[in-house]
Amino acid sequence: MTVHFIGAGPGAADLLTLRAARLIRESPVCLYAGTYLDPEVLAQCSPGAELVDTQGLDLDRIIEHCARADAAGLDVARLCSGDPSLYSALTEQTRRLDALGIAWDVTPGVPAYAAAAAVLGAELTVPELVQSVVLTRTQARSTAMPESEALAGFARTRATLVLHLAITRIGPIAAELTAEYGSDCPVAVIYRASQPEQLVLRGTLADIADRVAEAGLRQAAVILVGGAVGVPAECAQSHLYDPARDRSRPSAPVASAASESGGGQVRL
Repeated sequence: MTVHFIGAGPGAADLLTLRAARLIRESPVCLYAGTYLDPEVLAQCSPGAELVDTQGLDLDRIIEHCARADAAGLDVARLCSGDPSLYSALTEQTRRLDALGIAWDVTPGVPAYAAAAAVLGAELTVPELVQSVVLTRTQARSTAMPESEALAGFARTRATLVLHLAITRIGPIAAELTAEYGSDCPVAVIYRASQPEQLVLRGTLADIADRVAEAGLRQAAVILVGGAVGVPAECAQSHLYDPARDRSRPSAPVASAASESGGGQVRL
């Protein structure tokens, strides 16, 4: 028996990976957070599968469901919105499972910020404009942020900033970021990216809070801040595709697994 932590993507069922869809079909038990998933994702479950909405459960009760399934020899599909590597409570759940001797694995999914960027048609790393992306959140009623991760510190990098779980504090956030990014910095808020209820709000740090208030958004939204979020009038060409790049030297061939690593992974 295995508990499969599965990145369910931003919501749309057709953004599930092939592995994720297979594991969901094959698992007799499915634990999911009903707040964020499109019902079509759950339609991937096999008929008769036990479906448990975890949005009203604490950690102890979630682990109890996993332990019961383990005792019955039943695999569990533990669906995580977006990708399990971000804000999924993966660490605290897997520590509990380890203590109980319950096997688990992780299947990645399309993260919410990537789906949001796709909706905008935006590349978040534009040559000579911005080459870094910061994924973070702010604290309201949630666990405290580390002191070293103050929003103002990230703002000083002028990187593309992606804020999760922060839509209810959009006003104070915009005010804090203005000092570094400027009031005319482009901002986009994407609500339920890829789902039928999807909503996109574009603005600047000066007016985005008003737009969010008018739309009444309170959850399930990603905030993207930075020059790449807008439509840059000009951008430099990347070195990879620059016509001036010297292409006279052929690329080194990829070594075979047998010759380079004794049958193991290929060294690139």
